[in-house]
Amino acid sequence: MDQAEGLRNIIKKKDTQRARQPVGQTARVITVTSGKGGVGKSSISVNLAIALSQRGRRVVVLDADFGLANVEIMLGIHPEYNLADLMFHGRSITDIITYGPENVGFISGGSGIEEMANLTREQVFHLIHKLGELDRLADVIIVDTGAGIGNTVLEFVAASSEVLLVTTPEPTSITDAYALLKSLNRCSSYSSGQTVVKMIANQVRDSQDANELFKKIGVVVNKFLDIKIEYLGGVPYDPNMSRAVIRQEPIVLSAPRSVTARALNGLADKLVSRERRVGQRPGIMQLFSSVMQTKFKR
Repeated sequence: MDQAEGLRNIIKKKDTQRARQPVGQTARVITVTSGKGGVGKSSISVNLAIALSQRGRRVVVLDADFGLANVEIMLGIHPEYNLADLMFHGRSITDIITYGPENVGFISGGSGIEEMANLTREQVFHLIHKLGELDRLADVIIVDTGAGIGNTVLEFVAASSEVLLVTTPEPTSITDAYALLKSLNRCSSYSSGQTVVKMIANQVRDSQDANELFKKIGVVVNKFLDIKIEYLGGVPYDPNMSRAVIRQEPIVLSAPRSVTARALNGLADKLVSRERRVGQRPGIMQLFSSVMQTKFKR
């Protein structure tokens, strides 16, 4: 039996165990991604996490951007452990969660994201079991991916049921956002019936600018790709955002009355209003299971 088949058996066993548990055991997983860096993806991840926490949700952010530490810098925290410590060094899921503003939890992916393909069967079982605990510790898990169309980014996006695609009006950002969607459409593990992409138009002048940006991308996607894309909303350019990033203070806390903070709170309200029934949530355990199955096939 190869490792991929062993993993499928583990997942099946875990799904059976979950079916016996009461409803309400899995978190809502939201994956935030972008076609290129510098479009404000991590800022949006952090601020949405805080806004959702302010709305009574237990939120954990998983930084899946291997090699960078954007989220922890923006939160102003310094985690002692990361995902690799959970996988290889005997740490528990609670050990690797560091709490920041508004009690938002944070998990650093560290080298663990890249090392998942090298796990033994026993390590896979351990990781899935531990992540199952995370499903019960959080109501919402925000996965902040790396930027671009690398394999790891595509694996997380393809495995997600809810994806937020951040882009800006810059021509390179639009081109790279479409390139990501095109690569996703070609990904063997992607299913248009399971993944919904919601676009956030960031750093726009006004709502008309945001709507036009969505139309530019949406028209091409609908014509050439088998991808469901929706418009979540726009976030206007605001110099307060740059100042907040420099001070390592999320703008929804440092400048709550700014146009950007109000827009981000509006996005959070939309996400809350569109919450699906708990029984339909695949959870973080299923997401990682799908990601690892893809890695084993490569």
